[in-house]
Amino acid sequence: MIIPSLEALPVANEKRLAVRVTRDAERQLRGGHPWLFDRSIESVSHQGAPGDLAVVFDHDRRFLAIGLWDPASPIRVRVLHSGRPTTIDEPWWNDRLTVAAARRGPLLASGSTTGYRLVHGENDGLGGFVADVYDTTIVVKLYSAAWLPHLQILLPLLVQVTGADRVVLRLGRLVQGQVTFGLEDGDTLVGEPPDGPVRFLEHGLTFEADVIRGQKTGHFLDQRYNRARLGTLAARARVLDVFAYTGGFSVHAAAGGAREVVSTDLSAHALAAAEVNMALNRSLATVAACRHRTIVGDGFEVMGDLASKRERFDVVVIDPPSFASRQGDAERAMSAYRRLTFLALDLIGPGGLLVQASCSSRVPSDEFVAGVYDAAATAGRPLTPVATTDHDIDHPIGFPEGAYLKAVFATVS
Repeated sequence: MIIPSLEALPVANEKRLAVRVTRDAERQLRGGHPWLFDRSIESVSHQGAPGDLAVVFDHDRRFLAIGLWDPASPIRVRVLHSGRPTTIDEPWWNDRLTVAAARRGPLLASGSTTGYRLVHGENDGLGGFVADVYDTTIVVKLYSAAWLPHLQILLPLLVQVTGADRVVLRLGRLVQGQVTFGLEDGDTLVGEPPDGPVRFLEHGLTFEADVIRGQKTGHFLDQRYNRARLGTLAARARVLDVFAYTGGFSVHAAAGGAREVVSTDLSAHALAAAEVNMALNRSLATVAACRHRTIVGDGFEVMGDLASKRERFDVVVIDPPSFASRQGDAERAMSAYRRLTFLALDLIGPGGLLVQASCSSRVPSDEFVAGVYDAAATAGRPLTPVATTDHDIDHPIGFPEGAYLKAVFATVS
């Protein structure tokens, strides 16, 4: 069932824009980069609306790429295809979604995971478009209004590819401030609106996601692999989960045999969801035996307070939000990561485990990892590597800026 308001959405103009760009932009596009910035455009054939198809030509008037025009964004064209000319039509969209679904096949083969990212934006060739699946619910998040004219084609294809019975729309912050033709963040576009959080499985554990009001699409699916790894290292441990959100790491630690888990986050609402997620898995003997408590507060402050009380943990997990929304924030972000390392080391006994992650794409993995190890050495608590990880299979990396997630697993001397 498609809600009536979708009928009010605009349809992409059949007349395509002709765009010519700088020599440097030509090189970038030939190299497969998915973004064309406004400052790289030398000429446009006519004024375009969000979602119009823009064909990019080189200086010899040869086809370079085709993508979605977004006049309100510095990323003026989100490239869909480059190389040889092609037609962007329903079969093309269907092929792109089918390829994305096949890429996730190995993750879903066992049936123990039903929460995953079907479309990872630019990394799946659909820049600014994210589709997360929670069992039979798809959450589409748009980071560009250029996708609105294409929803009437894409939604039935998404349902067809996944077998889902509901699609919920989430809008990026910048898109919410634009004309969305009657659609609002949290609208259900296909099927019946959810009457609460939706349930899904992650490596056999049950979780709930608030797909209407939760952060991102309701759950941070990208840390799935790291949460499972933590579960294998948590037996009999006392675990502190900092920036816990809805308890992804906490639940996996409990399932892995942790004797106690302390979850802390600035959001009381998120921690209430963490308690629900823990309760959903109490049928497991390990989870039932694990003591779980929550602390509402700023992660930095909570860690400092726990250290002042001389609390000690066998495992400390630090998974903060991004500290660098712009390239100019990278140095400040590294300072924050180093401070978190120092705070964690005050809480971990000899032989304990530090798990520290970053989701800041503007902080390269090698710099982040080096910063964590350097901070530990400076504190006189050198680290012994256990693993350094990045993206799970449903969060592929298709271009340099697409690589954002990294995590350090290391024992503390």
